[in-house]
Amino acid sequence: MRIGAAGAEKPAVRVDDTHYVDVSDLVDDFNETFFAAGGASTLADAVTERIAAGQVRAFGDQRIGAPIARPHQILCIGLNFSDHAAETGQAVPAEPILFTKSPNTLIGPNDDVRIPRGSSKTDWEVELGVVIGKRTSYLDSAEQARDHIAGYVLVNDVSERAFQMERGGQWAKGKSAETFNPAGPWLATPDEIPDVRDLGMWLDVNGVRRQTGNTKTMIFDPYFIVHYLSQFLVLEPGDLINTGTPPGVGMGLDPQVWLQPGDVIDLGIDRLGAARQHVIGAR
Repeated sequence: MRIGAAGAEKPAVRVDDTHYVDVSDLVDDFNETFFAAGGASTLADAVTERIAAGQVRAFGDQRIGAPIARPHQILCIGLNFSDHAAETGQAVPAEPILFTKSPNTLIGPNDDVRIPRGSSKTDWEVELGVVIGKRTSYLDSAEQARDHIAGYVLVNDVSERAFQMERGGQWAKGKSAETFNPAGPWLATPDEIPDVRDLGMWLDVNGVRRQTGNTKTMIFDPYFIVHYLSQFLVLEPGDLINTGTPPGVGMGLDPQVWLQPGDVIDLGIDRLGAARQHVIGAR
């Protein structure tokens, strides 16, 4: 985890729902350098010793930041659930649909989501995020991808559908407004996830359940995605991949529903925690 004011977060390791271990004296940040050097495995012994010595702290009311520092790139997979493709009226893809999201969209799990200026169709999307653990290029198999994943994180792939669908070009315009990638509260290392292909997912807006899904209905699982992307580009340690959303987005409802200032989004994924974002108006 990363804890503290925006831009001044300190690295930490979660112990339980109320306590953590400060590791800011051991590592500068959870960034490219950290993951390339071995990631969480480099902290295991020290954290175990500190927990045994009672060197734990309470979260209290401290802000929780995104669990990784700003990555080189945020890559996203579109229409990766067949029932989500159906609700949007689009064909199930034969290969992963790739688009990018600006890295400066990354914010903490409970930070405010800001409606962009000129928006009329801001939408929600609960997603499983994959964090890359080491430089990855031309993997031989999906199985090999397992060794290149540092962990998994809860993400809200916030989207502006009018910008995305009605303003020409690719999807980046509808995906890259400020605050459009809340992530966290924590990054779970692969050993904490018995089966990443069987994780329940959910999202509520103003207390109304909008999305219910499970990663087992993904068209392309995380291992396939990492292998596939490695054939087209180099993935760097700390890069984030958003792997797609289950049905229930605002665009797929009848009538359609869009986020408004004052709305509250609650979302979660099994073993990856929960997050809450308040929606605020444009600058």
